[in-house]
Formats: sequence, structure tokens, C-alpha cells
Amino acid sequence: MNIMQIVAIGLTAAILALIVRQQRPDIAMMISLAAGTILFLMILGNLKSVVTVVNQLSRKASLDTIYLSTVLKVIGISYIAEFGAQICRDAGESAIASKIELGGKVLIMMLAVPILSALLETILKALP
Repeated sequence: MNIMQIVAIGLTAAILALIVRQQRPDIAMMISLAAGTILFLMILGNLKSVVTVVNQLSRKASLDTIYLSTVLKVIGISYIAEFGAQICRDAGESAIASKIELGGKVLIMMLAVPILSALLETILKALP
């Protein structure tokens, strides 16, 4: 998969949705959802390989896997929340999109608490 395939699918779906939207807005939204899902699934394979490489590098650098897994979860949450919010905005539901973004931010904050606690403990140990 390369960027040309992604762009071709995206443009084809956008043009098709634009043409169909005049007669059947509900089908145009379904085209948009289907294209977004297909593109997201196409990209997932590349994300999996990136995670594998990052895991290998972290093992070589002897990094704590707890921190790495937290960072990867944060990245995943942000991508999924953004994807869901964009779909809602495409459907004309910006209020729901805002709630999805808020939910993603809250989940990210929950994941950050253990890292912040460890950081504060390290700082407190360093102080006399």
C-alpha cells in the first residue's frame, strides 16, 4: 500500500459521495463511512509495523515497557478518537464529535497519571 492508493480511494469516495449526495444524502454518508473505514484498516497494517520496530528499539535501549506501552496507548487513543470525531463531523454531528474528543482526552489523562506519579516521586527523591 502506498500513498497513491490511499489518495485514489479517498478521492474516488469523495467524488462519488458528492455526486450521490444531491439525490440521496444517506447513501453519501454511508459511502463516506465505508471509505473512512477502508482507509483506516489499510493504515493499521503500517501502524502495526511501526509498533513492532518501536518495541524492538525499546528492548535494545533497555527502556521500561510500562512507559512505552502507555505512550503507544495514548497514540492509539488519539488516532481512534480523531477518526471517530471526523466521522461524526462528516455526518453533521459536531456536538457528538466534541464529546468523542473530550472522552479521548480524559482517557489520555487517566493513562498519564502513573507516569506523572513516577516523575513526582523521582523529583522528590532527588530533593534533600
